[in-house]
Amino acid sequence: MPTVPEYYKQGDRFCKWLSIPDGPSRTAVTDCAYGLARYAAICQNAGLVPIVEPDILLDGDHDIDTTFEVASWVWAETFKYLADNNVSFERMLLKPSRVGPGADCPNRSTPEEVADYTLRMLNSRVPPATAGVMFLSGGLSELDSTLYLNAMNQSPNPWHLSFSYARALQNTVLKTWAGDDSRKAEAQAILGHRAKPRSAQLGNFVAGDVSESESESTYQKNYGEDSTNMTTSLTTDAVCLNHQLVLISLKYLTLPTVYYLRNVLSF
Repeated sequence: MPTVPEYYKQGDRFCKWLSIPDGPSRTAVTDCAYGLARYAAICQNAGLVPIVEPDILLDGDHDIDTTFEVASWVWAETFKYLADNNVSFERMLLKPSRVGPGADCPNRSTPEEVADYTLRMLNSRVPPATAGVMFLSGGLSELDSTLYLNAMNQSPNPWHLSFSYARALQNTVLKTWAGDDSRKAEAQAILGHRAKPRSAQLGNFVAGDVSESESESTYQKNYGEDSTNMTTSLTTDAVCLNHQLVLISLKYLTLPTVYYLRNVLSF
């Protein structure tokens, strides 16, 4: 496997490490947090922008308060080890899941509740110097992913809150195309539309007419355990234990992240 500086020479300019604590036990959380920090430090030293992804899966029937408790622990450990490893917060992006109930929890939360819990989490755990927070969709529907982001951006915060989705960008696109190349242009137009929810980043998104697939959950049980679920096109995919490390060229980024790297982080 090439070294990180060799990836930089190949044209890669940012990287992502997905880490999912299993359990979560103290050992699992520490292992994941330290692994994320070491990866971020190594990549920054080579000139890459690390995207740090401490994911909390939707699996389970836990309520939103339980998610908040576990996520508080995971995020605290992650930023503790990032600081210990001298990672520059100004030169990294955080890619977290929102704070919400488990997929099987009967008590569902409104976008406003998810936004309130998630912003409280960000304010208590994430340094304001962090360059940006790009939320993953994590099995949410395309609509819910956008509504949650929109609700969060209706309150002042010191970060750039945006998105870095896979499933929430692709669900309707893939259902529209369905292997029929005669519908490729239609599917590409939908992808272009889904990749530009600019209004949600400003807090003024209006849903309007919503298709069935846009409101359909993209949740898959045990999603993080299967490396084949990395559906975004990748230049490199290396899987180690419960971590996923990907080195990706700029052409594979969602549009808001491309803008941010080029115009804010000067890449």
